[in-house]
Amino acid sequence: MGACEREDRRACRATSALGGRAIMLSPEHRGSSQVDHSVIETARAFWVVSPGVGELRTERLAAPRAGEVLVQTRYSAVSRGTESLVFHGRVPASEQQRMRCPHQVGEFTGPLKYGYISVGTVHAGSAALAGRLVFCLFPHQSAYVVPESAVLSVPDGVPAERAVLAANMETAINALWDAAPRLGDRVSVVGGGVVGCLCAYLLSRHPGVEVELVDVRPERAGVAEALGARFAVPDNAAPDRDLLIHASGSQAGLRSALELAAPGSTVLELSWFGDAEISLPLGAAFHQRRLQLRSSQVGTVSPRARTRFDFRARLALALELCRDPVLDLLIDGESPFEMLPQRMPELAAASGGLCHRLRYEP
Repeated sequence: MGACEREDRRACRATSALGGRAIMLSPEHRGSSQVDHSVIETARAFWVVSPGVGELRTERLAAPRAGEVLVQTRYSAVSRGTESLVFHGRVPASEQQRMRCPHQVGEFTGPLKYGYISVGTVHAGSAALAGRLVFCLFPHQSAYVVPESAVLSVPDGVPAERAVLAANMETAINALWDAAPRLGDRVSVVGGGVVGCLCAYLLSRHPGVEVELVDVRPERAGVAEALGARFAVPDNAAPDRDLLIHASGSQAGLRSALELAAPGSTVLELSWFGDAEISLPLGAAFHQRRLQLRSSQVGTVSPRARTRFDFRARLALALELCRDPVLDLLIDGESPFEMLPQRMPELAAASGGLCHRLRYEP
């Protein structure tokens, strides 16, 4: 799942219910010459109005107050796993508070505005940030006002088009902190979606670690090779692995991970199944092999990293790690934002896709 739960979400949520004031840019808000000084009074936002149905709504924007910025969106992206469950109304009642994302408006029963991958340019509200490319954990919307603390500057050398991978990179970072691979480990990542591919990419940079990406789609072989990992379909996957990271989002994938585990090894579960119940073979030799099945979730910083990293520092690290052009392979589609109501049912139903990027017209 994506980066959708933050300790500061209450503060973020307080800025979501924007008022109806038009933006009048004062001189101190105008920033650098790179900023378009035209007034942005309204924004278009994607809402899930009922399970499986979305629409665009026009919203009035409030002028940024002291400590706030107005961001004009350039790109957002659909986090297929979590957003598919949200789109289809499959967030269990017991998890609805924990699954709230920063700046969410509405409830999971709908209508609601949900999402956490947005890259845009600061249009007004901060002389220090004026004209800067920033990342924000904000739903799909053409412009928005948030506290300055809710945005991070995208590092020089990371294009806006690739910065949409930062939320998934953050999930992969947290997973590797939880997994704690050791020198010489034989590691398999089961599931070649964006998060699984990013885990394989980061693991391949660990000295002495042997990495195999396991996926049912043979066409992922080229992506795995480019990322520095071997590839195998489940029937040909290497056995007796010291560490397995499961990110397929399927019961079959988790079963494969358990089957590939060496005695005493750990299976780290990244997939979130929403309201679905799954069945696992925890009889037979599961206990005799002393396997460990552990969860990892991006909504909290891994205990292994909390002495140095909070949410903001972790996301900043994720943006830094998006410099490598090879990661562009993980973006396999792009649509105009205005087409999202028509595209979302397809994106939420399709299996096998990577990152789908949304382009916002200026």
